This record gives sequence, structure tokens and C-alpha cells, in this order.
Amino acid sequence: MGKIISLANQKGGVGKTTSAVNIAASLGILGYKVLLVDLDPQGNSTSGVGISKRSLKLSVQDLLVGNSDIREVIVKTKFHNLSVVPSIISLAGVEFQLFDEDDSHVELKKALLNVKEGYDYILIDCPPSLGMLTINALSASDGVIIPMQCEFYALEGLSQLMITVSRIKHLYNEKLIVTGILVTMYNKRLLLSMQVLAELKKHYQDKLFKTTISRNVKLSEAPGFGMPVYYHDKSCKGAVEYLEVAKELAARI
Repeated sequence: MGKIISLANQKGGVGKTTSAVNIAASLGILGYKVLLVDLDPQGNSTSGVGISKRSLKLSVQDLLVGNSDIREVIVKTKFHNLSVVPSIISLAGVEFQLFDEDDSHVELKKALLNVKEGYDYILIDCPPSLGMLTINALSASDGVIIPMQCEFYALEGLSQLMITVSRIKHLYNEKLIVTGILVTMYNKRLLLSMQVLAELKKHYQDKLFKTTISRNVKLSEAPGFGMPVYYHDKSCKGAVEYLEVAKELAARI
């Protein structure tokens, strides 16, 4: 039975979607069958794997409001072993509906249970908030990967996210763990990057991925072509690093 992993951080611009798309694609390259769930109304993971949002008849919002079976929503991508549950902007309105429903935090979990056995990994790209969509994702997950940028505000946000994960573990999902903290946009030439990494090693050494994700032009270019970076330029630093992260993840769980 597959493992469900959320990528979450309430702070935007930390490389969360980039990490979700590229870890998912890298796991597929390694031979694992992967489902990527785009739970962000911006739908960047959807377009990042080459799916046109305009052509979609169904999306993740149809799962959350109980209108569709997940097997009807899943779209197979052109990339090896990778499928996606797509998202569109109207998902933003679903969050308000969920506040008014009993047990609304388990809607995604119920949907994913129907296909969990068919995948080695299910990765969920969460929105940059700690609202009902993220709560749904964490309630459904076995673990959470926290991508974070090397800046001090990110350290403050990490503390808050750890508290949220602990609360959800206590209230809704006792098996939830922090699978790992992934440092993104790392620049070893900057003193600040080294200082933040040192702080992370001091407090979260056992949770840190050994591989850090460097700032890389190809990583920024790849979404514009609707593809993970490996398929854009498999020899670039970003592709190599995300492949190493995928190997680390597979070894951890």
C-alpha cells in the first residue's frame, strides 16, 4: 500500500510546488508508481506536469465536495509512472464549504483510500496556508515534507508549522510524522544561507534531508515548458538534486 506524503509550508515562495512536482517525477523515474495531488487553487502542480487547466472537466474540488470518484478525476501525464489529480482556481471556494461540514477534514482521506493500493507514493501539494485544505492533506498523510528557504523568517514559520503538525497528529491523525525538512534555493556563497542551515542542523538534524536544493535557472525554466526539470535538462544541478532527494525519501519510508 502506498505512502501518502504532503508537502506543506504556510509561507509562499519556498519551492513547495517545485519540490512536489520534481520529487514526484523523480520517484517515477526511479521506478515507483506516483500520484501527485494538486491541492493548491493556483494549480501550478497541474500545469507543471503539462496538464491544461482549461481542458479539465473534473478536478480535486469534485472529490472534496463528494461529486466524483477519484478514479474519474485522475489524469495520466506523459511522464514516466506519474499521474495527477488536477486543480483549478475554483478550489479556493471549496475551503469555505468545508468549514461548515462535519468531519470535513477527512474528505481527501476518504477519496485517496480508494486508490492508495495502486500507487507506491501519493504526494500532495498543499496551498501556502494552514486552512482546511492543508488540514485535509495532513489528516490523510503518513508524513509531511517541509520545504523551506534559507532565511530567518522561514525559521519562524517552521516553528509554527511544527506546532500545527503536532495538533493535527493529536486531533485527527495519530500516525502523522515529519518525514523531512527540505532546504530549497540554497546558495552556499551566501553567509545567511549557511547560518540558517546551521540553525536547522542544530535543532532538526534528524529531520533534514542531506541533499539541499540549489538555486538553478533550469528549475525556474521547466514549469514554463510544462515539465519537471529532469525532462527539461536531466544533467542540470536541479534535476540531479531532486533525484537524490527522491532516493532519500524512498530510503526513509
